Amino acid sequence: MSLPAVGEAPNPWFSWTYVENNVDKLIAAGEQHVLLTLSAMALSIAIAVPLAIIVRTWRPLETPALVFTGVLYTIPSLAMITALWPVFGLSALTVIVALALYALLIILRNTLVGLEGVSPTAVDSAQGMGMSRRGILWKVEVPLTLPTILAGIRLATVSTVGLVTIGAVVGFGGYGTLILNGFINNFYHAEIMTATILTVLLALIFDGLLQLLERLVTPWAHTKGGR
Repeated sequence: MSLPAVGEAPNPWFSWTYVENNVDKLIAAGEQHVLLTLSAMALSIAIAVPLAIIVRTWRPLETPALVFTGVLYTIPSLAMITALWPVFGLSALTVIVALALYALLIILRNTLVGLEGVSPTAVDSAQGMGMSRRGILWKVEVPLTLPTILAGIRLATVSTVGLVTIGAVVGFGGYGTLILNGFINNFYHAEIMTATILTVLLALIFDGLLQLLERLVTPWAHTKGGR
C-alpha cells in the first residue's frame, strides 16, 4: 500500500499520490477490464443475434428463449461465477462466459423488437421485387433492425463494464481486483475510489464510442423521420 503524502489524511477517499505511485497497476487493470468486456460482448453478440434470427424464423422458440435468457439474467453474479468456476477454473474464461450470459437477454430482446418493428411496407416491396425470404431477412430486415441491435449492444456493454468487477473473486476483475484489494487492505479508500471512478469513466467512454458508431453505421436512423 502506498503511504499518503505529507498533509493528507491517513486514509483519504482520493489521493493523487496513490495514482502517481500506481500508474502501471492502473493501466494493467484497465487493459484487463477492456479485454474482458470486449471478449464477453463478442461472445454474447455471436450467440444472441443468430439466436434472434432463428427465433424469428421459428416463432414457438421465442418464449422459451426469452424465458431462459431472462432466468440467466436474474442469477446473482457471484452465484454465476461460482457455477462456472468448476467448468472453466480460475481463468479469464470463467468471467467472460458469465458476462456473456448476462448480456444475452438485452441483445436478444432488442434484436427481436427491432425485427418486429420492420415496416410491412418494406417487406412487401421486397417481395414484389422477387426477393427470397432469406434475401428479405439479410438485405431488408436486418439492416433496418441495425439501430435497435446497436442500441442493445450499447446498453449491454455499459452494463458489462460494471459487472466485470465481480471477476475479482477469481483474479480477473480489471478494476474490480483493485476495489477488492482496497477492502482487503484495511478499507484503503484511495484504491477503492480510484478504481471505481475509472470503471465509471470506462463505461462512459464505451457508451460514447458506441453512440458514435451507431450514428456512423446507421445515419438514416438519426435523420428527421427516422427509418
